[in-house]
Amino acid sequence: MALSAGGAGQLLAISDLHIGYEENRALVDKMRPETDDDWLVVAGDVAETVADIRWALQTLSGRFSKVIWAPGNHELWTHPKDAVTLRGVARYEYLVTLCRELGVTTPEDPYPVWDGPGGPVAVAPLFLLYDYTFLPQGCVTKEEGLRYAQGTGIVCNDEYLLHPDPYPTREAWCRARVAQTERRLAALPDDLPTVLVNHYPLDRHPMEVLWHPEFAMWCGTERTADWHRRFRVETMVYGHLHIPRTTFHDGVRFEEVSVGYPREWRKRPDPPGRLRRILPREVGAP
Repeated sequence: MALSAGGAGQLLAISDLHIGYEENRALVDKMRPETDDDWLVVAGDVAETVADIRWALQTLSGRFSKVIWAPGNHELWTHPKDAVTLRGVARYEYLVTLCRELGVTTPEDPYPVWDGPGGPVAVAPLFLLYDYTFLPQGCVTKEEGLRYAQGTGIVCNDEYLLHPDPYPTREAWCRARVAQTERRLAALPDDLPTVLVNHYPLDRHPMEVLWHPEFAMWCGTERTADWHRRFRVETMVYGHLHIPRTTFHDGVRFEEVSVGYPREWRKRPDPPGRLRRILPREVGAP
């Protein structure tokens, strides 16, 4: 185990900062902890370029006691506007090195233990990807699902920008990541609860509210459907869907913590960029 927290801090979370939008960059610039002991979980999609990713994580890590990052699909894009042209695993490893330079915890580091209010819990950032097993209704193969999605006009930009090199496919990379991560989680002490942080939800139920259900293919894997039960999960933190909300599945709290795009958050009544408190739980929360 790595660093433990103490004192009266909070474990906070945010995702899908998308600071390529000036309005979102301004939101990050205003983010501050409430106490010197606050930790911040960042569940992916900070930005598309390494320069923007560095600015955001450096800004936040300079303010919070600890920052924990799990990558989203946008960080893994090889974007034509990015000076860093690395692809696939090489790009991910580059970002891990960047985070370590900034003191930010990654999925490749020991899982830190939150010993503050609501702890102790292991806070585990995950990098799992997806394998097209969240298929549209009536489809039984990836190929059928992609044809259906293309017919509706809904195709994730990952198909063009997220390369799996040296793996032959994104689903092969996903399988490798799931197997590696499963071994690490299984090695945690049996009496230690966890907060699992992944860009995608570990279970399919959050996709039930998608306006375009075919987009679920790019949102996770069936291989993790029981992880919230197996690994003593106190809260499962995720983003990606840009639908911030709290749900419960098998009695386990799932917390979607996205900021999303300006066109999305402008429609919401709550102020944008609000950090979501994971621990301690709000008074009266289930």
